[in-house]
Amino acid sequence: MPSIATTSMTLQNHTAKGDDISVLPRIFEDEINITIMCRRLPADVALSVAAQCQIDRAWQFAWLGKPDHSLRTDLRKRLPQPDAAEALIDDITSVAEAAAYLFNTETVGIRLRLLNAAMCPRFHCDNLPVRLVTTYMGPGSEWLPEYAINRAGLGAPHPERPEIIKDASAIQRMAPGEIALLKGSGWVGNEEQGLVHRSPSLKEGEKRLLLTIDPV
Repeated sequence: MPSIATTSMTLQNHTAKGDDISVLPRIFEDEINITIMCRRLPADVALSVAAQCQIDRAWQFAWLGKPDHSLRTDLRKRLPQPDAAEALIDDITSVAEAAAYLFNTETVGIRLRLLNAAMCPRFHCDNLPVRLVTTYMGPGSEWLPEYAINRAGLGAPHPERPEIIKDASAIQRMAPGEIALLKGSGWVGNEEQGLVHRSPSLKEGEKRLLLTIDPV
């Protein structure tokens, strides 16, 4: 993870965005439901990611525990190209350690997935306190600022439900490499204001490598 440094942050529509890790703790502010740390992947991480995405089929890695040497060992065993995985393993471990520290927990749930189709294409709100999301390759997660949401439309599709999106031009998308914390409806005091987001659509032959981390 990048070291803490001077950052430029913006606050608009329940969003905090900055250039380094110091922006992420703003998720604890009542009015904030997404914090985004902007970054470009280092060249060695990008090469490591590309190696893991050469496989044609979709795959996933799931893990629950402390973000320590056991996580690194399991990643080495299970990633498709372990000989080229070290830079990606370093990055995943660093991000997981930061998440565990921020939320004062020893245990995190990790999923790393290579996708060839949208996982959750409908706008929705997660029923959990918070989730860390970063996309290593492919298009990033899409989300809506509060003013563009009709929350009456959330839930399972139904003919009588109104459209969720009030303003399609307001749809935001994370860039590859950016790290975000998404506050869900399971966050105490945020039951009606969880971040509304979705998986991006993928073009024919396009791939997406997605990492999610849930503090437990």
